[in-house]
Amino acid sequence: MQVLQVQLEVGPDPAEVGRARRWARSRLAGSGIGEDEPLAEALVLIISELVTNAVVHTGCPAVLRMLFAAEGGVRVEVADASDRPPKPRHAHGDDTNGRGLELVDGLADRWGWQPEGRGKSIWCEVDRAPVVPAPVGPPGVAVSPGRVPC
Repeated sequence: MQVLQVQLEVGPDPAEVGRARRWARSRLAGSGIGEDEPLAEALVLIISELVTNAVVHTGCPAVLRMLFAAEGGVRVEVADASDRPPKPRHAHGDDTNGRGLELVDGLADRWGWQPEGRGKSIWCEVDRAPVVPAPVGPPGVAVSPGRVPC
């Protein structure tokens, strides 16, 4: 399996989250994932949440990595210097915090964390759904999926 990896060092400043989003958008576009594709939107939101968690909860620099698989899937990793495992929280009502890992869980196909050096890496994977061409029939004839025109 062929993989392209890109990475960005992120400083311990909440302003870095915006820079990480802009960087991710440019790398996604460079990989052939259109800016308006649902996959791009999901990945940018995931990156925003994971980088925010690293910056806010550790106060340490982090490294954002994106790995693009030949099949179209994308793996996102955010490594930081804290050895504390991520702690999913559940936001209530109007809470302004506590939804990050819930969003990641809802948007990613898989996610988890692992020790990395003296810290940890939180990762997630998002599969790119294959594009299935719509059935084509003669002009003016509607073709429903699974049915073959006569």
